[in-house]
Amino acid sequence: MLIHIVGGGPKEFLPSFQPYKQQEIQWIGVDRGVLTLLQAGIRPTKAFGDFDSISKQELEYIQTMLKDLDIWPSEKDKTDMEIALDWVAEQQADRIRIFGATGGRIDHLLGNIQLLAKYIAQPIEIVDKQNVVTIHLPGTYSVEKDGHHYISFIPISYEVKGITLKGFKYPLENCHIQLGSTLCISNELIQSFGTFSFSEGILMMVRSKDLEEAF
Repeated sequence: MLIHIVGGGPKEFLPSFQPYKQQEIQWIGVDRGVLTLLQAGIRPTKAFGDFDSISKQELEYIQTMLKDLDIWPSEKDKTDMEIALDWVAEQQADRIRIFGATGGRIDHLLGNIQLLAKYIAQPIEIVDKQNVVTIHLPGTYSVEKDGHHYISFIPISYEVKGITLKGFKYPLENCHIQLGSTLCISNELIQSFGTFSFSEGILMMVRSKDLEEAF
């Protein structure tokens, strides 16, 4: 099962949903993302949020369109996205994609990236027009050349040890980097596939397109 979550980020950062319109995908709306989905002709199976970013008329429209609407108070201890992910994490999905989580407020962007670390055992990625963001525990991973020209590796924990990159323009062998290091920013695959591995820490991978290709 695939689960796609759409948050309330600016529409200009959203990729087209057309390639993702498959029957086996379960769509989840978060706050204004519910309206974004409905306007795209997609009826989410479940929706979460305090809906403080939409008008009363828009909320009434959403309520006429959806049965499973989980409305929360605006004063709460979690963001709408975290509430949605709490539920999604229990569904045992094969892959979870989050759209509408970038652009706009930087605090929400940073919070959403940290949610990837909270749910690191889940197969989650944040996707926008230009980037795909994933977070990884120690191990060996394969990366395919897929139209994202740049691949960056950013430490999320204080230290990441044993980083090895193969099939990349700038290879590494058993390298240690600390939080704040930019050593692994803007690498590129030189083969159809590459691998990255590391032995300790938490590592974020960001795959990015050139700006003119994305927008």
